[in-house]
Amino acid sequence: MGKTARFSTFGKHSGKAKAKMSAATQFLLPVDTAPMEAKLADAIPVEGTGWQYEPKWDGFRCLAFKAGDSVDIRAKSGKPLGRYFPELLDLLRSVPAPRFVIDGEILIERSGEYSFDALQMRLHPAESRIRKLAVETPAKMVLFDILADADGEILVDKPLSTRRNALEAFVTSAATPGVELSPATLDRKQAQTWLKGAGGKTDGIVAKRTDDPYLPGERAMIKVKRMRTADCVVGGFRYLADRPEVGSLLLGLYNEDGKLDHVGFTSTIANADRGALTDRLKALREPPGFTGNAPGGPSRWSTERSGEWEPLRPELVVEVRFDHVTGQRFRHGTKFLRWRPDKAPRQCRFDQLN
Repeated sequence: MGKTARFSTFGKHSGKAKAKMSAATQFLLPVDTAPMEAKLADAIPVEGTGWQYEPKWDGFRCLAFKAGDSVDIRAKSGKPLGRYFPELLDLLRSVPAPRFVIDGEILIERSGEYSFDALQMRLHPAESRIRKLAVETPAKMVLFDILADADGEILVDKPLSTRRNALEAFVTSAATPGVELSPATLDRKQAQTWLKGAGGKTDGIVAKRTDDPYLPGERAMIKVKRMRTADCVVGGFRYLADRPEVGSLLLGLYNEDGKLDHVGFTSTIANADRGALTDRLKALREPPGFTGNAPGGPSRWSTERSGEWEPLRPELVVEVRFDHVTGQRFRHGTKFLRWRPDKAPRQCRFDQLN
């Protein structure tokens, strides 16, 4: 029995039987289907032919499932997201197509840019708070793939070119504000233009083979990020979780008021250098470290393992490589490049991120 028949048999049941079926059974694909992922590369791929390029969005990646009035949204981890985005459940329920499985990104726009901080604020235990934010800062979905269409056909084995045509037809027929089609191009020059503009609404470029099927859970795509560098003041450090050696450097930049704000961290420190670096940092320990925004404890999104940190006199400057800035902070951990003894700490300001 083929995939289409196996996952679309719910249409043959009587209305009474269907009412008893769970939402997971009704959907065209299991809700634990893993999205296809991407591996990081330094440059946009050019070898061979048949590449499709798309912007890489900086939101919450998800798969959305619909069967009749049943709608489910799953994060890349497999965890349900519908509770945090009730407006999206209503939005997808209003799409005329009776059933589908789509792949996309949840985004919230603020002041002309997409805000990852606004997405994080939705992960709140209080339903009343979530409902309030859903009205004040409604989310939308930008779609870049379709795994099953309204006719009940499973498309995962179809080439990307076929799925893209099906996705474009789906978005057109949906005609629903808040359900949008992600741009795509076969032109590498256009992709390069998108990459150069990354850092505001987008996070880089994703490249896919036009003749590839959808491979759930596999890193079958290529992602390229716009990498930049910045000189930062080391305003503090954290120890490793298992021994008293430096684990990460806490980075700061001076704001317009002349105060040092915490902007992120770097943990790419060679093991051979940790002992000597720890001794060097201990000699500089002195509060407050950061005179503006200071580090707090680790959030659920943080990769820093300890909430405790040691403040330092603002004397050391380090050059780091970063990919994205949101909310006046580096979105991800940065890569240590080199020490900058030639750079005065006061020269490390936010204007270099523009």
